[in-house]
Amino acid sequence: MLACFIGFEVIRRVSPLLHTPLMSLTNALDAIAVVGAITLVGAHPHSRLTTIAGTIAIAAATSNVVGGFFITDRMLRMFKTSRPASKAQ
Repeated sequence: MLACFIGFEVIRRVSPLLHTPLMSLTNALDAIAVVGAITLVGAHPHSRLTTIAGTIAIAAATSNVVGGFFITDRMLRMFKTSRPASKAQ
């Protein structure tokens, strides 16, 4: 709940120009969450609760990483110009 509130406030107060770097940082943090979830599942392989919680965490973080990369890619394409570069002499 606290993470949702902090995330909402950060996104709301950051200028749109800085959303792309913020999205990239969020992708990196989600990658850390994936590694932590995999470690959690591997540390207690016989615990059903740990396996279920770890699997849900891996699926949620992975979908967030993949979605974040697609959104970041789309945002970066918006900054590219469609005109060919003129030859400077």
